Amino acid sequence: MILSFKKFARASLILSARHVLISAFVTQRSFVASTATTAQMTATATPDCAAAAATTTINFEEHSKSYNDLLERLREITHLNHASAVLNYDRQVFMPQSDKPQSSRGKQLAVLATIAHQKSTDPIIGKLIEEATADLNELLKTSADDEALLTAKRILELEKDTYAKSTCIPNELAARKASLEASANHEWVKARQANDFAAFAPALKDCFDCAKEIAELQRGDNTDVSLYSQMLDQFEMGMASSRIDELFEKVQSTLVPFIAQIRASENAPSLDALSGKFNIDAQKDACQKIVTAIGFDEGHGRIDVSVHPFTMSLSGADVRITSRFSDDEWYQGLMGTIHEGGHAMYEQNLGDSELSLDSALSMGVHESQSLFWERHIGKSRAFYEWAQPILVEAFNTDDNKFEYSAEELYAAVNAVDFNNLIRVEADELTYPLHVILRYNIERDVVAGKLDVADIPARWNADMKSLLDIDVPDDTTGCLQDIHWSCLAIGYFPTYLLGSMMAAQLAHYCKVAIPDMDDKIKAGEFDEIRNWLTERVHTHGKRYKSLDDLLLAEVGEELNPQYFLDYLKEKYVPLYKVE
Repeated sequence: MILSFKKFARASLILSARHVLISAFVTQRSFVASTATTAQMTATATPDCAAAAATTTINFEEHSKSYNDLLERLREITHLNHASAVLNYDRQVFMPQSDKPQSSRGKQLAVLATIAHQKSTDPIIGKLIEEATADLNELLKTSADDEALLTAKRILELEKDTYAKSTCIPNELAARKASLEASANHEWVKARQANDFAAFAPALKDCFDCAKEIAELQRGDNTDVSLYSQMLDQFEMGMASSRIDELFEKVQSTLVPFIAQIRASENAPSLDALSGKFNIDAQKDACQKIVTAIGFDEGHGRIDVSVHPFTMSLSGADVRITSRFSDDEWYQGLMGTIHEGGHAMYEQNLGDSELSLDSALSMGVHESQSLFWERHIGKSRAFYEWAQPILVEAFNTDDNKFEYSAEELYAAVNAVDFNNLIRVEADELTYPLHVILRYNIERDVVAGKLDVADIPARWNADMKSLLDIDVPDDTTGCLQDIHWSCLAIGYFPTYLLGSMMAAQLAHYCKVAIPDMDDKIKAGEFDEIRNWLTERVHTHGKRYKSLDDLLLAEVGEELNPQYFLDYLKEKYVPLYKVE
């Protein structure tokens, strides 16, 4: 999780596709950082400034005092959100987890959220946007192709939309949302530990109701857009639910029978390499060595341990990741670290304007970066040819023989667990169906087709129909994820969108770097990382949707066939099926 939820300000937590997350962004900036308009949800946008270069001919800040004043105010809000991120990081990593300190921290976050919201809804912001837009339009009459002006145009588009969404949220609601995220998250933790969904249900209903209240205000009179599509827009701008329905249907219809085929195979890989006794400090050292080798800049971040791995950007120069470790297995800790490292490298390579323009385009794009490194690098055969000596050195002891070959490690980490209940521990073959299940449930709750109280029964039925798994209790069922307690409704589908995008990027990266596997085997990751930075990281929000970015940078919109082909090309030979 860029836990990472960055509502796509740099002050966000990133929800991890393989590790539970919590959102700093949702906690503090959901009201002030939403960047897509309703029209952007349904219309294809033209990325006027997507190719803007560092070299400019006109400095618009010098030509428009209103624009200069606006940017100063916006950066002040960014700094407030960074302060909230620091408090959130402390809450997740270092703070006591008992009721009293958590309640106090919730109040502190609510105060900061209120101040940021008040500043973002100050009428002077709207006035400055209007005046700066008028100044810009005058210059565009004679310099329509100036790259600096096109960048300013995109900044004003984003901030105008943000302001419109911000001003429709009363201060009381902004504070109530921030406080509810802290209290509901705490109630979720207790209910999960007690296996008591009924105890959490009232708080969960409040979360859905609050999210719907916000979506209704932001949608306004445009009832052609569903409430759920409006909620999706906060995490995946420019991606309507109808588009997701189309993409997910293709994935589900392909994977359900394919998983059944793999399940029937009698050639499952050995899992012996995954279990044993593994020193925690040795795991930390190996993970640190690997994640910095692939490109995580520890000089502008740090690595900590938490219950749920996540990434949080406290500023462009301070991006932190966490992982978790167990002494009886090593794989989850390594994959979690690589996954969060992928999120962090995206954050570390965004621009430094401290504006929404230089924040992550969407959570689907963010997830594509973590999954590119986790799956297409960290689960590849070439990776284990490089990493095998590192792992053997870390784990092979007199008490624990660890002398597995690269091929044995590759096979073990890619094995399918057909009985796994937990999304964040699911293999990449069954993981998409875990996401589709959650997407369908939250969409139906928002639409009024499913009561919160009936979520456990619906969950259990869908686990059976999609994955042929019986759910024994709510702790391993509908209480396993943190997202709804953080009001991150509409977040789940971004995981699968990210999976698809990662596969598509991996395909085109190999086209651009034909010897990509050889570079991975040699531990040479710079060219791969630089390709991603050029194609994805540096653009921030200069494009208006994930589809627009892909169309401009690789030549086509999101295409799930790359993801499905990738899975079949891996699992057909691994399980020796036809």
